[in-house]
Amino acid sequence: MTRVTRLLIATCIAIVSGLGFWYASTPAPVSIPAAAEHGYASALHAARAGGPGAARLLYQQLDRADLTPSGRAALFAVLPDYPSPRALAFARAGLQASSPMVRLAAAQAVVSLLPVAEQPQVLGPLLDDADEGVRQAAAIKLLTFGVQQLGAYGDRLDQVLEGFARDLESQAADPTAQLQLATLRLQQGKPALAQACARAILALQPDNLQARVILAKALDRLGSPDEARETLAEPLREQPDNAFLQHELGLWLLSHDQPAYALLALTKAVERAPQNATYRLDLALSLHRLDQPEAAQAQLDQLVRRHPANRKARVLLIDYWKQAGQLQNVQVLLAELEQQNPDDPALDQGL
Repeated sequence: MTRVTRLLIATCIAIVSGLGFWYASTPAPVSIPAAAEHGYASALHAARAGGPGAARLLYQQLDRADLTPSGRAALFAVLPDYPSPRALAFARAGLQASSPMVRLAAAQAVVSLLPVAEQPQVLGPLLDDADEGVRQAAAIKLLTFGVQQLGAYGDRLDQVLEGFARDLESQAADPTAQLQLATLRLQQGKPALAQACARAILALQPDNLQARVILAKALDRLGSPDEARETLAEPLREQPDNAFLQHELGLWLLSHDQPAYALLALTKAVERAPQNATYRLDLALSLHRLDQPEAAQAQLDQLVRRHPANRKARVLLIDYWKQAGQLQNVQVLLAELEQQNPDDPALDQGL
């Protein structure tokens, strides 16, 4: 398995498990023929920045036949922010690419573009992909579905996951592999195994915050909530400005019906990492659930201003402003969305 594929799998595990962190990695270099390099770079920049015409430029690049695997994979990574029937067609076509990197990126794009109920039918066949990394990434995502949703893919899913676990277990000296294993065991509903793995990592790397978060979640599921909270709180006493820890503590407090303290921690996370879209989105969602709609709108407004391409935040803010009767604000957001992607399905809902 290549290093790039392993890093993509690690990222997929992190997202699925809800840990809210990204494993440190250097993106694969994008190599594009010199004559087309400027057009590619401009399109990718527009898509990442949410610029006018971003979807059109993105689709134009995906239509090219001369892209390198890394170049096409980078385009698929931003495609979910520009949904349309054409975007879905591009992603589905990518599932047949000869490059495992492209198939993996296309699978992640397809999943983001499809309704949840339709995702297992796309991911299931990937359990028999020729590339081990693609099989494992599909299996990790399929873990989020129930037995009835998996249907005939259930047995094959178990085989792929246990093969992946054995591969990770054989890399006992690799903290990254062990972190993946701990996360996988937690996602499989095996908190005792996740706890043991997390403790082993912390014995070697006491400052590994990702392992500490996994340990806290495992302890919580094993019926030790006080110990779980202390596992998160202990490093925060030494690192009160650590946004990652504040965010994780906030989510933990929310799940344990302590909203006031949770909002305090989530707010601190945003204050310490104002550019982190995940932290701000979680704060906005929490504020809205706790009947603070204006504060939630303010956070989402900031998020969209900082990250115009973030479609999830934009559509959510449109919904919140509709609920509040602020139709002028809705019109502005819809107009900007139409400039980015005139085929966005959210535009059909209008006001």
